[in-house]
Amino acid sequence: MITLKNVSKYYYNKGIIASGFTKLNLSFHLGEFVAITGESGSGKSTLLNVISGLDSYEEGEMYIDGKETSHYTETDFENYRREYISNIFQNFNLVNSYTVYQNIELVMLTNGKKGREVKQKVLALIDQVGLHRYKNTKVSKLSGGQKQRVAIARALAKETPILIADEPTGNLDSTSALEIIQLLHDISKDKLVIIVTHNYEQVEKYVTRKIKMHDGKVLEDKVLKKTKEVNYTKNEKQRNLCFSSKMKLGFRNAFNIFPKFVLVLMVYLFVVSSVMLAYSFFKKQIYLLENNGYNSYFQDTSSTRLVIKKEDKSVFSDEDYEKIKNISHVKKVVPYDLNLDNVIYLHDDNSFYFQGVFDDVQNFSSNKKLKYGTLPVKDDEILLLGSPNDYVLSDLGKDIIGKKVTLSTQYTSEDSKTYTITGVFYDKNLNYYDIGKIYGTNHLVDELKFSMNQSMSQLKVLFLDEYHDSNSYDVHYRIIPSDMVQGDDVYISSDFNSSCKNDSCLGYPLKIEVNQLYYQDSLSLKVGKTYQNNNMKTLLGDYSFEEYNGAIFISTDNYNRLFNKGNYQSSIFVDSEKNIDIVREELTKNNISSLKIKDTLVNDGAVEEMKIIQTIVIVTLFITLFFIAYFVIRIILKSRNIYFGTIRILGAKRSDCKQLLEIELFTVFHLAYFLFLFLLYGNWKQLFHLSIFTTVSKYLVLSDYLLLYFILVLMSYLISVRFARKIFCHSAMKTMREEV
Repeated sequence: MITLKNVSKYYYNKGIIASGFTKLNLSFHLGEFVAITGESGSGKSTLLNVISGLDSYEEGEMYIDGKETSHYTETDFENYRREYISNIFQNFNLVNSYTVYQNIELVMLTNGKKGREVKQKVLALIDQVGLHRYKNTKVSKLSGGQKQRVAIARALAKETPILIADEPTGNLDSTSALEIIQLLHDISKDKLVIIVTHNYEQVEKYVTRKIKMHDGKVLEDKVLKKTKEVNYTKNEKQRNLCFSSKMKLGFRNAFNIFPKFVLVLMVYLFVVSSVMLAYSFFKKQIYLLENNGYNSYFQDTSSTRLVIKKEDKSVFSDEDYEKIKNISHVKKVVPYDLNLDNVIYLHDDNSFYFQGVFDDVQNFSSNKKLKYGTLPVKDDEILLLGSPNDYVLSDLGKDIIGKKVTLSTQYTSEDSKTYTITGVFYDKNLNYYDIGKIYGTNHLVDELKFSMNQSMSQLKVLFLDEYHDSNSYDVHYRIIPSDMVQGDDVYISSDFNSSCKNDSCLGYPLKIEVNQLYYQDSLSLKVGKTYQNNNMKTLLGDYSFEEYNGAIFISTDNYNRLFNKGNYQSSIFVDSEKNIDIVREELTKNNISSLKIKDTLVNDGAVEEMKIIQTIVIVTLFITLFFIAYFVIRIILKSRNIYFGTIRILGAKRSDCKQLLEIELFTVFHLAYFLFLFLLYGNWKQLFHLSIFTTVSKYLVLSDYLLLYFILVLMSYLISVRFARKIFCHSAMKTMREEV
């Protein structure tokens, strides 16, 4: 079965060469019960380790079942140990945190058996060694003799032809020692049993052969009893540790030593928390920078605002708005949203100046208490909302109530109409430089709406076969609605008469063409009357000829036909920025396109700079946490070399051991990750309150959690790889002896 020809074993340590044994020539056969004796340092245990494939040899040739082994790699010896060798050690090499059952089950699982295959066999072996009542007892609680019985049962579970025992009775009392020797003798009839002992008298009446060693050489090799020749029948093809068994053992190892589990869990929880908190901090800073950006067009830059339009560029109907309001997470719909971005300027003849965007007074919350005054009721009344640090509002105080001011906008020329301030409200969330708000009645809403529509359109007037541009900044050819103009008539300045026949333009055709983003239209009208300085008030009311000479006045109905065609663009506000993408998906399903206002903001590169800083810090943190976690886990799990050395001796492949370590660490990592998420959930549900958790839940979205999850999985994997490389850099025996 095993033959050694001139085999020598040497040890190298710091340039010094020591001999384990030299030029041994030995053969061992099935059915033998061999005792190897000799003083300490004679090479007995070294010989067993070489025979077991736990250590290599440097000279000669060892044959296994007639096959040379001098070319064997570590993997070859792993396969050899799995198929041929079972070991029993003086110090037992059991997994103390496992039960008797689990220790015996372990060797069967590592050799490819599945959970359902092993139960009856394990229980039978426990009965065979007389430990049935201790099957669920942890090995750490057994006596020395009981532990050795477990080791024997574990060796028998491998069903290998060779059983090697190194001082199996060295730590036992005489009674227990005799029981163990008898048990080994009973199983030696069809196996090769090789035992190293200092106490030959204990085994003398059982052994069939005695070998005595001294100083690495064989002094005596004596056959004491003839044995029957036993033929070796090779077992079925050896199987590797299956996936289900790896998962079972990995989970078991994660929890079976509770203090170590808690410590590793705390390490991973620290890593997860550090990465999550650091990432959320930068997300917060980026969010603030993004929302502090500016846009030359949009004034209401709320991060929850979406500008919407129908994909076919048609008008929004009441039915459309009803559908939009019913979309989950939609907080408010603003059908006509241009007023959100139309800056209005208020001033008087003295030093008063205020700017803000316009809103309907009906949208002013009834829960808000005014600082001064009352809400506007009449068409020429307005309410101001601004920062308490606005020097104009704060300096004037109550004196602002009743003040008359003139209104103009960024898109229209200054209007001569005056408005009375009836109330003031301070918003503490506004800074002194922030745009305020001006609230007014529906009438003012409509006036601003029409002027905005006109200013956003390209207007051309075709008169006397010549096109003229119409805009709000030049009075000539400016289109102005008037309730005093009827039908399809237009009133034009008498200055135009000189260009018409007979110095009269009455009845001449005039065409107004409008072109804007969403539609094109035109009106074919005729000159009904001409105005001049002495009849303007009679024809058109309170208009100054000096200011409006050259303007074209049309009926309010025709003006509405040109500009009040409904809403082609609107805005909605979502209840939370996190839900914007959900709302956008629903809008898309309804053939409505949307624009996030946040995406339109300009911030002079500050966001990009912060993202670069974020990447550098997160990568640095990742590397730092990796080494911290690795060294701490290495200290906590430094006894793992004994466990993995043991299962490698039992037949587990090196790759299997690495995977077991990965599963163990991955299990604890996932518990830490989901424990952190649970704490976030508890904070969100207000079971407790920690501001750092609030920051994480507020600024991280699902994609962030997934990204960080994969980053942390990678870290956990790298820790396990580095840890495994440290553990498995030696042979199985060196792994048992070395500190991790």
